[in-house]
Amino acid sequence: MFSGIVKGRGEVLAVTAGRLRLRGDLAIAALRPGDSVAVNGVCLTAATVRDTELVADVMPETLQRTTLGALRPGDSVNLERALTLADTVGGHLLTGHVDAVGDVVTVTHDGNAKRVSVRVPSGLMRLVAPQGSVAVDGISLTVVTVDGDAFTVSLIPHTLAVTNAGSWREGTRVNVEADIIARYVQRLLQASQQRALAEV
Repeated sequence: MFSGIVKGRGEVLAVTAGRLRLRGDLAIAALRPGDSVAVNGVCLTAATVRDTELVADVMPETLQRTTLGALRPGDSVNLERALTLADTVGGHLLTGHVDAVGDVVTVTHDGNAKRVSVRVPSGLMRLVAPQGSVAVDGISLTVVTVDGDAFTVSLIPHTLAVTNAGSWREGTRVNVEADIIARYVQRLLQASQQRALAEV
């Protein structure tokens, strides 16, 4: 589990068949082989760790369902180590299981913040609510507005400075994970509706 509070950024060194090699900071230095780490919101397992370099195996399913398959050497990624039971959950609980890849539609200035609109597959929007939580590239954010197949978030200067969100532009593809509570509520509602139909 993760909290969506990005602990540092890493630089992609190489993307080869089924392997991702990164250089990072303390977020990597504290890892051991077998530990979980979120890379742009995608939960990966550290295969090898040496000083500030990490190698993780990435299966084809993950490459197809996330933006990791499009990474190139030199790209910047958000990093977060898995939570321990003693950690503070400063954001919201995340699994690192990406629901969909979204597209940044607009980025606008809003005082000292930036508003970013992200378009996602329409089926995911039933799990996104104004003032609810959503993770974008592993960053825990609050939904400001919901409109059709897009939602808007507002980014404070700290988030823009310590994550890759500062480089988001129109057309940037991002990993999106809906709030885990919304997932379970949706599943319960579906099960309730199916039971109701079966009783008719």
